[in-house]
Formats: sequence, structure tokens, C-alpha cells
Amino acid sequence: MKFLTLGAWFFRARFLGRKAPLQTVLFINNKCNLACLHCNIYRKDSPVTKSFETIGEELSYAFSLGSRFVDLEGGEPTLWRDGSGRGLNDVIDLAKKIGFYSVTVTTNAQLPFPDCRADSIWVSLDGLGRCHDQIRGEGAFAKLAQNVKTCGHKRLSANMVVNSLNYESVAETIEFVADSPHIKSISINFHTPFPGTEELFLDWENRRRVIDIVIDLKKRGRPVMNSVSGLKLMRGADYARRCWVTNFIMPDGERLDECQGKAAGVCDSCGFCMAGEMNSVFSFKPDTILAGLNLRAGSD
Repeated sequence: MKFLTLGAWFFRARFLGRKAPLQTVLFINNKCNLACLHCNIYRKDSPVTKSFETIGEELSYAFSLGSRFVDLEGGEPTLWRDGSGRGLNDVIDLAKKIGFYSVTVTTNAQLPFPDCRADSIWVSLDGLGRCHDQIRGEGAFAKLAQNVKTCGHKRLSANMVVNSLNYESVAETIEFVADSPHIKSISINFHTPFPGTEELFLDWENRRRVIDIVIDLKKRGRPVMNSVSGLKLMRGADYARRCWVTNFIMPDGERLDECQGKAAGVCDSCGFCMAGEMNSVFSFKPDTILAGLNLRAGSD
């Protein structure tokens, strides 16, 4: 059923020009237990935690648009609770009940999550040891390593956002994932300079060097989720964006038809590698199509 849905969506989008989301990124809170240097979502003062009813309404809205894959984010989504004893697993179950094929959780892994019922889990890993802690706070890496070790989830992957502080540690981070029995793969993205975080933007020359390293490691069998075709596009900004493939529902309830980077005016400095991946899918790049199928339809 998933493959039929993906095929039908692709046909309508590629050949009929229908712009309907396939994935939804739903921020269920902006409360967090870290204060990462790059974050433009976290709010220390008066953080928002959506009610279970609000999340249900937003999930139903996204599903009605055609979205069939949802990524639950924060803040830190594992902190989500409501007043009646519900937790994150209840939100995951609700999304499945509504009809989403796959539910993903993105976490900073500062809290244990051994019983998470998400189809896949993305752990934010921005380097090893002190490199990670420099960006996310003292002791963050040690907690992440311990909680990943005890999680036991079969589809746990890491996501690294490469910036001006950690770009020299990309290779060792990929090797760490390759050697870990607990992490399936790693996705590479680059810092997008939202207002207030511009100093973390990695210059284009070093970005291209990092991409060459990542491509080399992928070709040598390291478990890099990105496709080679998609990575090559991220060497510059001259490619067609199809960011409408993912819609966003923000912590304050704002509903965006595409990435919040458009409103912030940072598209020309975009580091979200999914932009390159989607361009490659629509250009019929076989390696990207296979990577996408593995990501979106491999949770059964």
C-alpha cells in the first residue's frame, strides 16, 4: 500500500504538477532540556506544550492534505505530557490511528526512550564528546551515548547538522555511527543561518570539502543516508527547490506550506539536504529514489 501511495503521489506531483505534501513536520512543543547554539525553535520563557486535542486536530489537518508521514519534533518531544497522564507514545498512537504510514521522532536523547513506539527515531548528533557538548551543553554527549545504548530501537539513526564549529569532525562522527551497533545510519545536513545564528554558517568552500568527504565515505560503505546525487546539489544553491513536499506546523500553531526558511529569507543559504534529495528524486536519480524508498517505506 505504501509503494502504491508513493507512486501515485509522485506521478501527480511530477507529471500533473500537483503540489501536495507527502510529509509533515509537527512541532508538539518548544520546551527543551537543552539550549543549543543553533536552535531557532526553543523558548526558555513561556514555552508552549500543545494539548492532545490540538495535536489531534493538526494531525487530521495534515492527513487531509495528503501527508502520510509525520515527524514529531520540539523543543524536545520526549518532554511532552498533558494533564491527563498522556505522553509521547499516545501522540504516536494517535497519528497511526488517523492513518499515517510512519511516525518519526527527532530527539536530543537527553532522556531515556527505551519504549518509544515511533517507527523510526532520529537522534541529533553534532560531533563526538566535547565537540557535541560545545554546541549542545556540557555532558550532553555522555547522556546521548548512554540513552542510545539502552534504547533498543531497530530504526534509530543519527542526524548531524554541520556548522562552523564542528565541520572538522564529520568524518569521525560518521565512523562512530558505522562502528555503533545501536545506530543504523547517519544523515548529514548543514546549518541554515536563521536570524541570530549566522555565525554558525559554514562557508561554501568548506561545505564543498565536507560534502566530498561524506561522498567518499558513503562510497566506501559507511551508512550515510544521503544520496550522492543529493549531496552533490548541496555544493551550491543553484537548483530547483520543491520544499512543498513537506509542510510544517509550528509550536504556535502556524501552518506553513513549506520550510520556515522561505519566510526568513535564507533559502540561498539552505543547509537542509532534503532539498537536494527531493530535486534528485524529481530528476529520476536512481540512488536518491532508492534512498527515499528506504527512508519512507522501510519501516514495515
